[in-house]
Amino acid sequence: MNGIFEATELLSILFVIAIIAEAMTAALAAGKREMDWVGVCVLGCVTALGGGSIRDVLLGHYPLTWVEHPSYLLLTGGGALFTIAVARYMHKLRNIFLFLDAVGLVVFTVIGCNVAIRLDLPVVIIVASGMITGCAGGVLRDILCNSIPLLFRSELYATVSVFTGLLYIGGLSLNLNHDLVMAVSMALGLALRLLALRYSWSMPKFVYGGNIH
Repeated sequence: MNGIFEATELLSILFVIAIIAEAMTAALAAGKREMDWVGVCVLGCVTALGGGSIRDVLLGHYPLTWVEHPSYLLLTGGGALFTIAVARYMHKLRNIFLFLDAVGLVVFTVIGCNVAIRLDLPVVIIVASGMITGCAGGVLRDILCNSIPLLFRSELYATVSVFTGLLYIGGLSLNLNHDLVMAVSMALGLALRLLALRYSWSMPKFVYGGNIH
């Protein structure tokens, strides 16, 4: 648990694919709100990189990811603007983007856990770090679009992130091979997210219709 784990080349590739996909889906949300091109670009960057930024600020982990790697801003902003040109075809790629969003969720979760592990933080903070990295960008997107964040609805999203993080930490605590633990935890987290989408699994809702006075 106290070791320092560097992201594998595959994880890095998946991360880049995920942030571009997140930026493109955010661009569609911006389009539904009739934002201008600057708004599209900003929303794409905030959605793709916001979770990691919030995590780093809360944990005092500097420099921020996009500050250390400015190319991520170009990739996410460019992906968001590219979406404007291909928006008419995006409905045909809906399932692909749902899959990439699920991949991004588990990849961001593992990366967030790794940051907290490097800082030698308690398990609960490691799990929270993974969840913030995986989910907070979407929360920022929804807030900026004046929507109830997906994280706070009944859909299995944050639950998948916590599940993935716990599997990852549990495997590392047993001193299992890091790459194997990473692959299995992400695969199982991805499977849970895809099954939840396929069968509309959700968390129980809290419904209150009474008066507060």
